Amino acid sequence: MRVPLFPLPQLVLFPGVILPLYVFEPRYRELLADVQATGEPFGIVRIVQSSETSGLPFHERVSRVGTLAHVRQASLHEDGTSTVAVVGGERFRIDGFHLDRPYLSADVTLWPLEPDPLPEEVVSATAAQLLAALLRLRPGDAGSVREAAPDDPLLLASFAAALLPITPEQREDALHAATVLERLELLLGLVPTEAKLLN
Repeated sequence: MRVPLFPLPQLVLFPGVILPLYVFEPRYRELLADVQATGEPFGIVRIVQSSETSGLPFHERVSRVGTLAHVRQASLHEDGTSTVAVVGGERFRIDGFHLDRPYLSADVTLWPLEPDPLPEEVVSATAAQLLAALLRLRPGDAGSVREAAPDDPLLLASFAAALLPITPEQREDALHAATVLERLELLLGLVPTEAKLLN
């Protein structure tokens, strides 16, 4: 399938995460108009290298793995800009780029997670461990973290990836995980030492 791409600097979108966007560049205004006309999602990929640090063409400076973004809400402003809310959907791999539009687009293959090799109870227990670590890491707002934390292990992993003080590269490593359990374990391994010591 071919999808328009909205590359963002150092941002990794995870399934189920709501991401607000402010669309102001003409090429992305066109992208938004196109996806609103079709009802199809677009892809969010991380800009790995900025134009200031690399002379490579734009499409060679973005990640080859991304997440589909489904438009939940879009408000057009008088100046032509838009405020948009999208939700992360399916993970994909990029097979090849298209440069025939003002914005970048690509042929992509959806890349679903594999079934977890261990019982659901193990996955849920690992998710509970990760949530406990988040609560210890953020004692000042533990109540709101607990209230906002999803029950579903996949969505809990997405929630944790947004809250943990980790690098964009580490978030992308988590996005690449083969299974939900592998993603949870990877994120648990990235919990800062001070929260781990209390486990």
